[in-house]
Amino acid sequence: MTPTSSSPNVATRRDFLAGAAAATLATLTSAVHAAGSDILRIGLIGCGGRGTGAAMQALRADKNSRLVALGDMFADKLQKCLDNLKGVADIADRIDVKPDSCFTGFNAYKSVIEMSDVVLLTTPPHFRPLHLKAAVDAGKHIFAEKPCAVDAPGVRAVLQACDEAKKKNLSIVAGLCWRYHHGMRETMKRIHDGMIGDITALQCTYNTGGLWSVKRRPEWSDMEWQLRNWLYFTWLSGDFNVEQHIHSLDKIAWAMQNEYPKSAVGSGGRQVRTDPLYGNIFDHHCVVYEYESGVKLFSACRQQVGCAPDISDHVMGSKGTCHIETNRPPRGIIVAGKKKLWQSVASLRNPPHDDMYQNEHDELFASIRAGKPINNGEWMAKSTLMAIMGRMATYTGQVITWDMALNSKEDLTPPAYEFGPLPVAPVARPGVTKFV
Repeated sequence: MTPTSSSPNVATRRDFLAGAAAATLATLTSAVHAAGSDILRIGLIGCGGRGTGAAMQALRADKNSRLVALGDMFADKLQKCLDNLKGVADIADRIDVKPDSCFTGFNAYKSVIEMSDVVLLTTPPHFRPLHLKAAVDAGKHIFAEKPCAVDAPGVRAVLQACDEAKKKNLSIVAGLCWRYHHGMRETMKRIHDGMIGDITALQCTYNTGGLWSVKRRPEWSDMEWQLRNWLYFTWLSGDFNVEQHIHSLDKIAWAMQNEYPKSAVGSGGRQVRTDPLYGNIFDHHCVVYEYESGVKLFSACRQQVGCAPDISDHVMGSKGTCHIETNRPPRGIIVAGKKKLWQSVASLRNPPHDDMYQNEHDELFASIRAGKPINNGEWMAKSTLMAIMGRMATYTGQVITWDMALNSKEDLTPPAYEFGPLPVAPVARPGVTKFV
């Protein structure tokens, strides 16, 4: 099967976000499908590894669902995704993707949304605000992978779209999957119920090795190379403290009952990942966030090969400390001194008893069937902004307040969405790069 291509119209994100709502809005409301017998049509926008996984989980979440449309920038990515999905025995018979329901190019999302009841948004994060707004305008339920934006204009657009989704009784479930981990919910409940007392300090760390990268081919334009190697360009990923470390920052926001910090200051740079292959992002960030109460969060993330790994979170309180370990299986542990007060039970069981990736889709589809929409929009957007705020602090070397971050005019959108020349923005230089 050769996937078809959508229209190669050239436009900017500013044009898309400022454009009129879709001419015809779907009438999918909370009442539709509530009987549990109707088919829910699923459309996938972004056919990489995460998108392929999300499609599997969505199909497993609802036995009366069908995958009916795929969209991706590139035909080869789309075909690989489709082949992989067709090879999964328990869902293969519910993949109803025809040649004329495969779409490529910058406008592929429009056709996928039109054909679907539920859309899975798993492209590089830059495109999330555009795709989310279009899906809400069309009246569709949404799974939106993290993060939901790479800059403040994108965050503001997402907040507005999620407010509109509430009016339309649409579900929006975020890919900040720890909030759907049962053991982590039990852990946070104990923090919120006061087992560790008043929170006095916080720490989160996401130190890993290197991730995948794609070497450039001679026939690729600048735009194609950057899209295929999207992790390493700030305009596409937001830098890895936004794209990856957001998981840790969102757990801290959750522990703080969705209170967000008033300011951030930090440092970061590129020490070992300096090859042009790695675009213009940093390889380490250290940020200190401060809350209105004076409580501070000490946040660090690193992607450097050969260094000690550490993915953990710690919430210190007046009566004890909660340690969150994200190894396999994840667990929350509350201690007072050397005495263990509590440990999450669900995390002691072997997978897949508490698969947070599956849980989030289970709850999304259950909410649609029940007519009781879930809307993760506010904390999804604000946790994204918290991560962007940290990047602003490390890129500029300045103290960045929450209001500065939220109202920032920095728009990372390229001049046009078209395949051709696209110079790589210079690597940020703390003390030289200016806040916008």
